[in-house]
Amino acid sequence: MSKTFFNIGLVIGISLILNCSYAQTDAEVLRNIYTQSLTNGKSYTWLDHLSNQIGGRLSGSLNAERAVKYTKAELEALGFDKVWLQPVMVPKWIRGAKEFAYFETAPGKTTSVNICALGGSVATNAAGIKSQLVEVKSFEELEELGREKIDGKIVFYNRPMQPDLISTFEAYGGCVNQRYSGAKEAAKYGAIGVIVRSMNLRDDDYPHTGAMSYGDLPVSERIPSAAISTNDANLLSSMLSLQPNIQFYFKQNCRQLKDVESHNVIAEITGSEFPKEIIIVGGHLDSWDLGDGSHDDGAGVVQSMEVLRLFKEMGIRPKRTIRVVLFMNEENGLRGGRKYAEVAKQKGERHIFALESDAGGFTPRGFSFDASESHFNQVLSWKPLFKPYLIHYFERGGSGADIGPLKADNMVLAGLRPDSQRYFDHHHASNDTFEHVNKRELELGAATMTSLVYLFDKYGLNPIEKIPEPKK
Repeated sequence: MSKTFFNIGLVIGISLILNCSYAQTDAEVLRNIYTQSLTNGKSYTWLDHLSNQIGGRLSGSLNAERAVKYTKAELEALGFDKVWLQPVMVPKWIRGAKEFAYFETAPGKTTSVNICALGGSVATNAAGIKSQLVEVKSFEELEELGREKIDGKIVFYNRPMQPDLISTFEAYGGCVNQRYSGAKEAAKYGAIGVIVRSMNLRDDDYPHTGAMSYGDLPVSERIPSAAISTNDANLLSSMLSLQPNIQFYFKQNCRQLKDVESHNVIAEITGSEFPKEIIIVGGHLDSWDLGDGSHDDGAGVVQSMEVLRLFKEMGIRPKRTIRVVLFMNEENGLRGGRKYAEVAKQKGERHIFALESDAGGFTPRGFSFDASESHFNQVLSWKPLFKPYLIHYFERGGSGADIGPLKADNMVLAGLRPDSQRYFDHHHASNDTFEHVNKRELELGAATMTSLVYLFDKYGLNPIEKIPEPKK
């Protein structure tokens, strides 16, 4: 060997030794991620503006477009490799003047109750509607009563969320069909309106809105549908047991207009080694209009933005392309998620991992994964890295509504899973506001998301037997 080649080899060897000695372990990188998020984070400041300077961001509204412009400008200011808007047509539903309702136990003797129109509902007539109530807890009970007992009346769906289920999302799933399809089912039997118990485990005075659908029911046969607060649902049920013939009145002024153009907001850091392998992280930019959408899903939006900011702030140049996608229209149509998946398919893009935050800004507990057994085992090998941050929940299950349309073989979908016990106290209600988001909990969630993205970027999708053991 010549002296020149020997010297070159010596230099390369010393360089490798030095690089190894200064290389951070995975545990050290995660520690730095949490430190940066908790001491120098931007998520809470962004959420403050989104919630308090813009407010509720119903699809198709002026506030939704203000949120698009704000988040795009903030992402551009961070200097990512690319920031762009992806056009998507969204529904435009307007609530109109505040709803009003009461029940009448005797002529002139009324008690007001708290209601709100469900998203997508038609209005009552200008004078409102008034009739007897029929209380049911299921569609089966509705069918048993039949047209004879329902025709010309208002159906009152009063099936509560099951309180003994530890997973509040499971409890929500057990009764949300009465909100979504209740009007369509009741109309079959001649009902003139629907009142639905709010999807809430707490007894309070807040009615909770949310999407409903008439399916293929002709416009002429559609009936108004509203949510009633849990306190008032309990009161109404008690009064009906004492006086079955009480009258119920409600008036709402909502309208469905033509679809309008809106946008998904997207930014990316291009991968240094595998730029065609794409990792995305996101939440939905739209919200319901009663509160300011801080938990649902302002928290997910700003946490997702923070993931990319932390990469850049810490000087982590990802191997793979990492995108933040702020989806439009998750709440009443999922148009943004479908459009993103459609465009990705048209372009032949390869997504290997997608992470969504859409369960509130509460303390993170872990993740649920839609993944093969091999890929899930890969994730489990990283679990010890998260233990110091009390992140213990790593389970196979659902991921997120907006990233669902991306599902493909050899891909992992995941959802951040915060503590859910208080989430439905605020979900789709007027108390989903900024003061109910804890700064530290929000920042812990952002750090937890960034850590998982970092690991997927570093190791990619590999069978468990081929990936290096995570360093503690």
